[in-house]
Amino acid sequence: MILKLIIHRVARKRTCHVMLMALVLTCAVSCSDSKSSSGPLGPRVVVVGFDGMDPRLCSRLMDEGKLPNLAKMRDAGGFKPLGTSIPPQSPVAWSNFITGADPGVHGIFDFVHRDPKRQCAPYYSAAETVEGDLGWEVDGFNIPLNFWPFDHQPTETLLRREGIPFWDYLDEAGIDVHIYDIPANYPPSKSKHGHMCCLSGMGTPDLLGSLGGESQFFGEGEKSRAVSGGFIEPITFTGEKAKIRLLGPEHTFLQLPERVKVDVDVYRDVKQKAARLEVQGKTILLKEGEWSDWCRLDYELSMPPFLPASHAKGICRFYLQQVSDTFRLYVTPISIDPSDPAGQVISEPEDFVTDISDALGLFYTTGFQEDHKALSNKIFDDHEYHQQADYVLEERLTLFDYAKQTYDDGLLFFYFSSTDLQAHMFWWDSDKKHPIRTPEMAKKYHGVIEALYQRMDGVVGRVLAEYGDSSTVLVMSDHGFASFRRQFNLNTWLRQEGYIFPADCKSIMRVSGTGSVDWSRTTAYGLGLNGLYLNLQGREKFGIVTQRKRAAMLQEIKEKLLKVRDPEDGHLVVKEVYLTEEVYHGPKTADAPDLIVGYYRDYRASWSTSLGDISDVMVSDNDEAWSADHCMAADEVPGVIFSNKPIVATGPRLIDLAPTILQALGVSPPAAMRGKNLFEMTHTALAADGE
Repeated sequence: MILKLIIHRVARKRTCHVMLMALVLTCAVSCSDSKSSSGPLGPRVVVVGFDGMDPRLCSRLMDEGKLPNLAKMRDAGGFKPLGTSIPPQSPVAWSNFITGADPGVHGIFDFVHRDPKRQCAPYYSAAETVEGDLGWEVDGFNIPLNFWPFDHQPTETLLRREGIPFWDYLDEAGIDVHIYDIPANYPPSKSKHGHMCCLSGMGTPDLLGSLGGESQFFGEGEKSRAVSGGFIEPITFTGEKAKIRLLGPEHTFLQLPERVKVDVDVYRDVKQKAARLEVQGKTILLKEGEWSDWCRLDYELSMPPFLPASHAKGICRFYLQQVSDTFRLYVTPISIDPSDPAGQVISEPEDFVTDISDALGLFYTTGFQEDHKALSNKIFDDHEYHQQADYVLEERLTLFDYAKQTYDDGLLFFYFSSTDLQAHMFWWDSDKKHPIRTPEMAKKYHGVIEALYQRMDGVVGRVLAEYGDSSTVLVMSDHGFASFRRQFNLNTWLRQEGYIFPADCKSIMRVSGTGSVDWSRTTAYGLGLNGLYLNLQGREKFGIVTQRKRAAMLQEIKEKLLKVRDPEDGHLVVKEVYLTEEVYHGPKTADAPDLIVGYYRDYRASWSTSLGDISDVMVSDNDEAWSADHCMAADEVPGVIFSNKPIVATGPRLIDLAPTILQALGVSPPAAMRGKNLFEMTHTALAADGE
């Protein structure tokens, strides 16, 4: 299920959209009550984060004259490739940016972490759900209920990213901070001094608790089944009417917890190629190929008579794919309702998200908004995924307009996911065979990414026009991109080399029976997308490798991995193997994998490696629609940094951005930040220049 981590609004009539935005921009107010629009402005830093924007593609498009605004920054000395994290995974990279430090400080090493005391049990790295304190809120008092009679306790989610986010120093200094959709910050970190507004991003679950988002698809002739990223259900018409049920959150107040559901009556008109949906008193009319607007859903959780009624509030959109021949209806993941989160904390302060919703209406709140799994599961075709992803972008642009209009001074950070989640599905810069497309179609859809970069260049142009003369403007990405053509099963290689026993084991997760691992003879294993762990004595539950043998074994494994070749063409698979204590600095290094495996472009850990499965073939074709990636060697996929000021520092890295932002706003970076100011020449660089 962890693979879900790796992983619409309807285009309103333009006149309505313009009227709405005019109203929003007229009525928008700042999230900080202490600011006065008539007072003098303080220093300003505007940071636009384009997830996955690649320096190679940017450079080519700038040279072709297709990115004039980014080229303007480059030509003034404000562009360099940006060193990414080790490994270049989004939660790791954004945590580097947030803390100005590497994983040794913030403790995020991969999408997937493991509990060594439970022998590899995997979990999502950036947040953890634990049993919460059950209480009953009455007239402002929380009355604890210590007699909870059921096996399933209520839960709460905790942010597991450690270290101090750079915005805490701004908050303490009385400088306003506006953060929109930044990854690796769910639940959003708290403001101690009241100068921060934050809307959480990647990592925010849907109403069902899924971090990847659980979409629902109803089709004639289908069988009920769960797929990665959602559920496929049959729909059966009696005459021209059918009933479907939308899955909601799990009702943990029941002795045997089950998911609550909302009924939807579906009426189809084959002749008109249309359908009518009736849901909780609302009527939705759709033509074939049409998306609905957002629809509110109210999931009622029946409670014991001595407790107040409880409701979970969600929103979804419907897409009527087909009416004639075969009826097909897609439903987005049920997002937390931004107008009524009902106890779900997705912003700081908690009413920040409702303020946005009051101005803009309903919008996506899930961390992963582009439904790439619908394409992987063949629910969407390429065009439909592109359409849905474009709806996400349109909604994000509307939110960006709101963010700019409610920002006066201090820091504004805004995140765009489109350059990452569209690239995962459409990027292809290789002459080799594409996993699912013909060469012509692969070229066509790579062109979608080029057009997207041009559109983002237009966003940069508007930012420069509004803030370029009065603010520090930074445009950055967390990593770049590469085609993902071949997959490497690390555990298959470890088994082949004798580090995992026995020779017929199938998964490191199998604890007994056929295919299970013999931990009394196993010395190393892989988990996550880049991590390799020793079965270390005193750390792992069944550890056998002594500390005395650790260094020699790691060096042996590293040397062997660097020699692995693809049997298809003899190409080397692994470009770099990082010893974590050499690249991480800080107290969390002890929790990290022992080695980080960095792959060449075109290669990545196999889908089965991330959860510890062991396939029969060591290197195989990637056969998924997810055909591009960045979980490779760090120097294969650097990000970008653009600035409206010349960047004089050499070899800029993600960890340099936090101290740069702090100093631009007049705050001295703490000693724990290992980065440097991008706008200052370092002592090393000065010495190299002979000064």
